[in-house]
Amino acid sequence: MKKTINFKTKFNKFSDYWSPKVIAKMNNYQFKLVKTKGDFIYHNHDKTDEVFIVIEGKLNIEFSDKTVEINSGEMIVVPKGEMHRPYSKNECKIMLVEPRDVINTGDAGGKLTAPNNQWI
Repeated sequence: MKKTINFKTKFNKFSDYWSPKVIAKMNNYQFKLVKTKGDFIYHNHDKTDEVFIVIEGKLNIEFSDKTVEINSGEMIVVPKGEMHRPYSKNECKIMLVEPRDVINTGDAGGKLTAPNNQWI
């Protein structure tokens, strides 16, 4: 690739929530930017861990036994198979790192399932 990617410029290219946009790839992994606001759904990913990196704002992830708050400049790895529900009271800008073709709602499906492999 050999070029820098500016997160702010990329975030300015979209306004929808809970719809990951691919900005780069490394081997079989994709780096995706997402804007979040409000509640997402409980779901899991049976075949892969999921990395949430908060670029701006505050993201909460609810698990069966606790809720974790992730602030700007922090990240969390959700182990594969772990049920979780991300949510944010205000707009939050995050990066996901996950294998290509991972569906944002896992096996749960539903109206929040975003188109896959959308590049910006």
